[in-house]
Amino acid sequence: MVGKNCFAIASDRRLGVQLQTIATDFQKIYKIHDKLFIGLAGLATDAQTLHQKLVFRHKLYQLREERDMKPETFASLVSALLYEKRFGPYFCQPVIAGLGDEDKPFICTMDSIGAKELAKDFVVAGTASESLYGACESMFKPDMEAEELFETISQALLSSVDRDCLSGWGGHVYLVTPTEVTERILKGRMD
Repeated sequence: MVGKNCFAIASDRRLGVQLQTIATDFQKIYKIHDKLFIGLAGLATDAQTLHQKLVFRHKLYQLREERDMKPETFASLVSALLYEKRFGPYFCQPVIAGLGDEDKPFICTMDSIGAKELAKDFVVAGTASESLYGACESMFKPDMEAEELFETISQALLSSVDRDCLSGWGGHVYLVTPTEVTERILKGRMD
């Protein structure tokens, strides 16, 4: 979800196999650099493999270009990497969020074969996406300041994952402004 020169990215903390919960503190959001994050919903092993490949590709880019990757460029990289495996895809739905030129927020999501969906307000992915759409549509306001954005995304996440039996156990939120990255853990009703 985007705000005024900032963005927030959030996920639940459940790792499960169908209806069985394996862990309640699973990391689904990964930092690429200080102003770029990726959230990977889907099969945990594929998410971890994809994250390792993306970190490797970003480090190669840093060595070659001597700068960090822009969010738009990174989104194209993720899309191409997913499309390469279209006949045996990674079962992941990425959400990419970053601050681009002049600290303009960028967000996008894509399906498991890399078809991008760009947005100017919010994007969602995962098993709770239907209830997330409803919560985000009703709570989102343009140009929110950082703290209001944190409160909005947190409420939308918690109210949505409570309606989905395959997600939950609190939340993990990163709030990114041009000057700082704030990480917070949310307690859900089952914690």
